[in-house]
Amino acid sequence: MNLVFLGPPGAGKGTMASRLAEEMGIPHISTGDMFRAAMAKGTELGLKAKAIMEAGDLVPDELTIAMVRERLQESDAQNGYILDGFPRTIPQAEALHGFATIDRAVRFEVAEESLVKRLSGRRVHKPSGRIYHVEFSPPKEPGKDDVTGEPLIQRDDDKEEAIRNRLKVYHEQTAPLVSYYEAKGILTTIDASPEPDTVYESLKKALA
Repeated sequence: MNLVFLGPPGAGKGTMASRLAEEMGIPHISTGDMFRAAMAKGTELGLKAKAIMEAGDLVPDELTIAMVRERLQESDAQNGYILDGFPRTIPQAEALHGFATIDRAVRFEVAEESLVKRLSGRRVHKPSGRIYHVEFSPPKEPGKDDVTGEPLIQRDDDKEEAIRNRLKVYHEQTAPLVSYYEAKGILTTIDASPEPDTVYESLKKALA
């Protein structure tokens, strides 16, 4: 089954994609992972992307599209895949439609205030990457890492103003994809506000 996962930052797409991919034995393909893999392999597209990113520029659509096409031709993607973070725009979706058949687009829906609460409550232990949440999975001692006792930080992109900006960009750029896939008759919407196990069961039921 070839799937596209859509949803705003903090909706839990990546978590659900990882779980489902493992259970189904198909790759979870995120654009970030894809770029890193192509750069590590030193493919022609990977080298181009590396030069652009090192210059601090955004990778243009045509390069992202070419890289997705290259990735979907790999052997592990022949029995299905989950695309997470691509397509982000209608032109990307139309390009994808030109070389791949998408069986279902799954939209993870969460109220904006819940997303702000989820993301702004995140705290990180920078050296290890351990993640806490002030409300949902707090450290034993507020502001301190459970293992080392070192201070936790709030990443800049987890601050409320940055989150609202990320959500605004998502709604402007990516939300039109909902109408695009709805028109194709392959959109499924999942309420992603409950706890993860409940969301995962809803997802499996919707895809069954």
